[in-house]
Amino acid sequence: MKKLFLLDGMALIYRAHFALSKNPRFTAAGLNTSAIMGFTNTLLEVLKKEQPTHIAAVFDTAAPTLRHLEFETYKAQREAMPEDLSAAIPYIHRLLEGFNIPVITLDGYEADDIIGTLAKKAEKEDFVTYCMTPDKDFAQLVSDKIFIYKPARMGNGAEVHGVQEVLDKWEVERVEQVIDILGLWGDAVDNIPGIPGIGEKTAKKLIKEYGSVENIIANSHQLKGKQRENVENFAEQGLLSKKLATILLDVPIELEDNRLELEDPDAEILEPLFAELEFRTLGKRVFGEDFNVNDAKPVQGQQFDMFNQPQGGAETETSPAVVLPGKNISNTEHDYQVLTESGQIDTLITQLSQEQAICFDTETTGIDANCCDLIGLSFSVSPGSAWYIPLSLEREECLVILNKFKGILENPDITKIGQNLKYDILVLSWYGIKMCGPLFDTMLAHYLIDPDSRHNMDILAESYLGYSTIPISNLIGPKGKKQGNMKDVPVEIAGEYACEDADITLQLKEALLPLLDANTLLLANEMEFPLIYVLAEMEKEGVQLDVAVLEEISKAITIEIRQLEEEIHSKAGVQFNIASPKQLGEVLFVKLALDPKAKKTKTGQYQTNEDVLLRLAPKSDIVQDILNFRQLQKLKSTYVDALPQLINKKSGRIHTSFNQAVAATGRLSSTNPNLQNIPVKTARGREVRRAFVPRDREHVIVAADYSQIELRLVAEISGDKNMKDAFIQGLDIHTATASKVYGVDLESVTSEMRRNAKAVNFGIIYGQSAFGLSQNLGIPRREAADIIEQYFIQYPGIKQYMNDTIAFARENGYVETLLKRRRYLRDINSQNATVRGFAERNGINAPIQGSAADMIKLAMIQIQKDIWEKRLKGRMTMQVHDELVFDVPRDEVDTFKVIVENRMKNAINTEVPIVVEIGVGKNWLEAH
Repeated sequence: MKKLFLLDGMALIYRAHFALSKNPRFTAAGLNTSAIMGFTNTLLEVLKKEQPTHIAAVFDTAAPTLRHLEFETYKAQREAMPEDLSAAIPYIHRLLEGFNIPVITLDGYEADDIIGTLAKKAEKEDFVTYCMTPDKDFAQLVSDKIFIYKPARMGNGAEVHGVQEVLDKWEVERVEQVIDILGLWGDAVDNIPGIPGIGEKTAKKLIKEYGSVENIIANSHQLKGKQRENVENFAEQGLLSKKLATILLDVPIELEDNRLELEDPDAEILEPLFAELEFRTLGKRVFGEDFNVNDAKPVQGQQFDMFNQPQGGAETETSPAVVLPGKNISNTEHDYQVLTESGQIDTLITQLSQEQAICFDTETTGIDANCCDLIGLSFSVSPGSAWYIPLSLEREECLVILNKFKGILENPDITKIGQNLKYDILVLSWYGIKMCGPLFDTMLAHYLIDPDSRHNMDILAESYLGYSTIPISNLIGPKGKKQGNMKDVPVEIAGEYACEDADITLQLKEALLPLLDANTLLLANEMEFPLIYVLAEMEKEGVQLDVAVLEEISKAITIEIRQLEEEIHSKAGVQFNIASPKQLGEVLFVKLALDPKAKKTKTGQYQTNEDVLLRLAPKSDIVQDILNFRQLQKLKSTYVDALPQLINKKSGRIHTSFNQAVAATGRLSSTNPNLQNIPVKTARGREVRRAFVPRDREHVIVAADYSQIELRLVAEISGDKNMKDAFIQGLDIHTATASKVYGVDLESVTSEMRRNAKAVNFGIIYGQSAFGLSQNLGIPRREAADIIEQYFIQYPGIKQYMNDTIAFARENGYVETLLKRRRYLRDINSQNATVRGFAERNGINAPIQGSAADMIKLAMIQIQKDIWEKRLKGRMTMQVHDELVFDVPRDEVDTFKVIVENRMKNAINTEVPIVVEIGVGKNWLEAH
């Protein structure tokens, strides 16, 4: 079978770029590779799984087309292409060149028309053609031998639409009627007007009844009211729209079979390109495990590993790709030693004790610092040299050697350098070593320099040192159930790996230190590095969990879920799987007809995500029941039933992991469990906090929470007099805002006014628009716009702050917190309004959210210092958003209240008073 794939180039590039817009990929040089990476992934997937015999990529040119000549405003409203996307296109052309895929263009014709013409010509030549595109317009081309191929996305597989799929999706009798629907409906993206008042559903209904645009116009007298008026008044516009939506099938272009035949990729083009784009994982998929991004040069006979598999994807043995390496352990001079003799170790200890700073790393049997075994230590004090000391898995034997290093590791005068030092500090704490002294963590140093990028050592080494480290998979195999363990790796091999880690980390410290300006270095030394010790202490301590409480909650939730299920089925009048989006959509929008304008996903099923259901909830109580059903199911699976599984067998407690280098704003996050996401908005969600308890009956939970910290910081940073005065006077800020916005006395503010004011107070700092506010409050957009307008009149300093912040960001490329933590905004000057708007919203919010993060971090450092210095028995166990949680002996409660309130209130000096609310209880819920 001759199998032709025609790629709609620009549509696929746009799709790839925006798929990663919330988590873009950048090279060390700052090139946004999101579109290139997404396009490459899609291409590789198609080449491997679909195995086309012929292929081409089709692009538009800048020349005007017949559509532009016939309709001057055709595509005129399209936003400017994002600059990052423009920069990516030449790389995609180089990529296609490397894969020997021809690029087809023709002035005066769009890619759609070229693809349509080639597809129809190929049909006559007995090809099966796949138009690879996310564009809905291509449905009009489908036939027995022409298909639409929508690439995989968001974890869903690729979709192939043939005649039946098109007929079902568009609800038509003939494929060509898709053009009629498009003509009536129009296309806002391409600025095709259609006929006013006719959307997708109405267009389908009319075409089902009348067959074509022309026939609808001819029978307009049968229509009623405004619809008849629009069809008659905009008949010509409808016919023009149909013409604009019609893909041309007579483009003057030939189907050149030989040119379109799939050829072998060209390694001499692709490997350096992958290296330049820093496609590490993709490079290994294509060229083999030895691929590295530093000076990668293809050699004769290069193999493309990912294509050396039989159809069906079964793994086969393939010889590794031959790569001329860049800098790595095999071609870089180094002196790495494995020390096993007592005399050698003593000599090393003597040397290390004389150093002002040492770089070190631990080797362990796992990645969970609270339940792994230590198997070795590595040290480095000068670039190119390092030592590795293997340790026994037998604890007593291990401690004999390990305790020799105790004096050095606990020496407060020796700076400790490492990558993700919290892990090493935590591992050592389980062996009785309480590390001390100044720290320099390369992961956190890079996080402060470039918070939006990745910070793992392998990438940093490649980016800053041009060096490729030994992959852990070389020692223990790839990730998965069959992955080995470091304890089984021969000492000589493990030693070389561990020594390289310490050596390269030391070199990274030297490379990163000059990049930390005075403000960033201060943040590192006064906040992020000292916080490592605090978080390690909290993680080691863990928190007690009352499993019986969770079991009780689980039983109660199970009963509620069953009751809701019965109620939903009763109200729907049919039994169905509530957890199935497809079945749920059919019940809500077909059987119950709750929304005549309900939207469908690309797979043809109705959208039933949370946003859709929240908009419908006021219309029908069955929707609120479904929302409640989903919340309870998620609560049960994610927390109530999952938390007991996370209890550490050694300690009998839960030990979450706090992440300093994840959120670009500076906020901490946590995993296993994610404490930040424990629900608090519902009664059942809050119940989960009841299971977090003190260690025994002689202890209680103390919880301290900043009150409205972000709004207080808005007032502080913006300097707005009215908002500052409200806080200084101790007024309820939402009532005070409602009073000003609605022009009434404080006493006359209603609960609805306060609710609206609260939504504006919190929404404004996240860039909420009038549309967003109207959706949030369920009020008309005009009313929402009036509220926002009045808000800025009453709080002019906030509007000024927003304008000034965006202006500063446009000039400097970043914004700053009160303590000068920077958030870089790469897209702040983008010509694309959507992309730029996202950067502007981040720019307004980052100084506020980041300052709140800085404040609680400083408070944590000072509180922990007080605990150590006063030798208190109480412990800080959790940090959740703006709240700190402590496990405290009853006789220390008053002491803790004073310390915690003082440190939290005075972490940063502000004119606006900072308020801390402290509660005490026999569990977290009661204390909160």
